[in-house]
Amino acid sequence: MAPTVRGRNMSKSLKRVLADAESKGLLLEPLRLEEGTLTAQAAADAAGTTAGQIVKSIILRCPETDAHILFLTSGDNLVDYAKAADVAGHPLEKADAASIRRVTGFAIGGVSPFGHLTPPRTFLDPDILRYKTVWAAAGTPHHIFEIEPAVLKEKTGAELASFTESKI
Repeated sequence: MAPTVRGRNMSKSLKRVLADAESKGLLLEPLRLEEGTLTAQAAADAAGTTAGQIVKSIILRCPETDAHILFLTSGDNLVDYAKAADVAGHPLEKADAASIRRVTGFAIGGVSPFGHLTPPRTFLDPDILRYKTVWAAAGTPHHIFEIEPAVLKEKTGAELASFTESKI
């Protein structure tokens, strides 16, 4: 594992994630991963865990309202767009990189469950709950943090919902 990140050289996105988490009573210990977090497997390899324990933050957009919705998904699952739309109660489409950055403040690969510029409606994949701890992006494509799934659900206000298909 990489060493924890401390000091004044933190990015604005990472600082925003840590501040939001702290406002919710959490003290996160982000790890910097040199290889990055662009895939669940890469993040899992760097953290010494399984892909299932990596929380993917998938942003979908409602074309009718431009609302962006966050789906926190186990790294070994894929979001099923039809199931996600049913859960959200309206049509959804993949959000593009520019709208994700505009609404969340994060680049793809670094979208965190915490620290969004516009707090999103959030859904949690029940498969995340099968683990003692999971790892999620901390605001950059090179930082992750470890958290208990129940705490992640509680502190993000996520609704538990089935919206995935297994990759296996």
